[in-house]
Amino acid sequence: MRRGVYILLLLLLFTAAEAQERDSAMVNMGIIQDGDTLIFKNIKEVVVFPDREFKNKRQYRRYSRYVQKVKKVYPLAVEARELLDEYEPRYYALQDQRDRRKLMKELEKELLDEHKEELKKWSISDGRILLKLINRETERTPYSLIKDFRGGFSAGFWQTIAKLFRNDLKDGYDPEGDDKMLEEIVTLIELGYL
Repeated sequence: MRRGVYILLLLLLFTAAEAQERDSAMVNMGIIQDGDTLIFKNIKEVVVFPDREFKNKRQYRRYSRYVQKVKKVYPLAVEARELLDEYEPRYYALQDQRDRRKLMKELEKELLDEHKEELKKWSISDGRILLKLINRETERTPYSLIKDFRGGFSAGFWQTIAKLFRNDLKDGYDPEGDDKMLEEIVTLIELGYL
């Protein structure tokens, strides 16, 4: 009987030890100070934003809608950055202007085929958020991107169209000023909180 109890206890101890997961944080070093062992670990960054207080339900609804719009638009801005990283070296490697235009036309056709129906459903404010996020992701204004890849005339044309819809392709991204709330939301999305 006693032997059975010992075996049962040992089995419980082994299963309890296996059930615990290893800490994903990496141990860097530890020191012993006054008989205590202090262990230093790398931990995930913790971002703290001021608590948002809303004066009324209307402000809360506006904020919630803004969060939903950013969540909808953000993947396209990330895709724009990835495409820029992929195509910019290829574009500048081509010497002939005709080949460069052909590459841009092919990319434009591919993107329109993939996203045309989705973009038709977007509002003007969705487009405004996308322009800001493209600027954030690529660290270049949409105007400069169009000018670099499609030429000055095309950039001027699209700037005029954007102005008709109260947008500006030359607007920069200011995470500390006008775009502070957008930066907070994107950071929360990147960290997986939203």
